[in-house]
Amino acid sequence: MSPTSETLTAERILAATEEVLRRHGPAKATVVDVARALGVSHGSVYRHFRTKAALREAVTKRWLDRTTEVLAGIAADAGRDPRLRVREWLAALFAAKRRKAGDDPELFATYSVLTDGAGEVVGTHITELTDQLTEIVRAGTEAGTFTVTDPATAARALFQATARFHDPGYAREWEQPGVEEEFEAVVDLLVRGLSA
Repeated sequence: MSPTSETLTAERILAATEEVLRRHGPAKATVVDVARALGVSHGSVYRHFRTKAALREAVTKRWLDRTTEVLAGIAADAGRDPRLRVREWLAALFAAKRRKAGDDPELFATYSVLTDGAGEVVGTHITELTDQLTEIVRAGTEAGTFTVTDPATAARALFQATARFHDPGYAREWEQPGVEEEFEAVVDLLVRGLSA
């Protein structure tokens, strides 16, 4: 089946957009390039995404959602020790961000540019992540493992305190010698603080 004979879906457009961004970067990638990669007219792309900005937001959301989905299973695993879940969740977040930066640095740089212009998408992503962490902290508080009075505030503090290990602005530091030990030291301190 040729690209033009397949049904044009939002998912196909987003996948093609990601490839175009990888090749051309965010400054040079156009809707026409995406349409050309799909073998369709740019009007066909605009029927799914009304503007170039909407297409960029959607592809950015798709990229960020991959991380959210990886972490959702850890957040939902209510039968496990909340201290381990906090550690695993933070470690999985760090690993996911490092993978994105290390496996495809050009695309990571592209998304770093795109996320700067996608405040609402990024804000929603951060809210989803802190909601997952809140779920874990709340379970630990209800079980008597954690002694925090406001799980949502504690979760936001955990997220902010570990920003060096997941905020793309720190990506260059993620491959430095000793970063894993630094991460473990920060997480140890934070988990102990939840129980104090």
